[in-house]
Amino acid sequence: MKNRVLILIAGLFLLFQVTWSQTENPGDFRNFPVVICIQFHSLAMPFRDLKSNFRNIGIGLGTEVSLNGYSNWIQQFNIIWFRNKNTGNGWLLNTQVAWRPFLYSNCYGEIKAGLGYQIASRPTESFVEKEGKWTSAGRKGKGMLAVLTGLSFGYQDYSREVYFSPFVSYQAIFLTNYSKSIPVMPETLIQAGVGIHPN
Repeated sequence: MKNRVLILIAGLFLLFQVTWSQTENPGDFRNFPVVICIQFHSLAMPFRDLKSNFRNIGIGLGTEVSLNGYSNWIQQFNIIWFRNKNTGNGWLLNTQVAWRPFLYSNCYGEIKAGLGYQIASRPTESFVEKEGKWTSAGRKGKGMLAVLTGLSFGYQDYSREVYFSPFVSYQAIFLTNYSKSIPVMPETLIQAGVGIHPN
């Protein structure tokens, strides 16, 4: 067991060193690009029933800023709208810290995690009982704290004229206080987008 822990620590240290040595010039990263994406939403456990994501489309807008002056530690900010006819449409505001090592040439991987707040509506009109009578509560939903984790792959093209970075991403979202019987609800997002920053 101790040998496995030592190997894991040594592997992480080596990965950190390789990543740090591959970090781009601090001047190559441009803070606050416009990040636009299309995403597909599903109420599902991570890596289960991926095809269900593609029934529910949405859009997102965001930006990002370097945490250390390089392109390998990034803070992301996003606002996302998604459509889901089965569970209800919603808005998700979130921020995530992303570790972005370069894998080959201008291609990078990304591991990210963060927090957000999701406002979800009900898919159909609902009713509540008051004094023995059922009255309409409409389709109004509620807000929930969201914990996000994700994996991304992308390409960064640094030019003097335009910063251009297409990417694909898979995210798992865990909503708290979903209902009395389900305190934590998993959701997933598959995203495809691009970051653009005209010089």
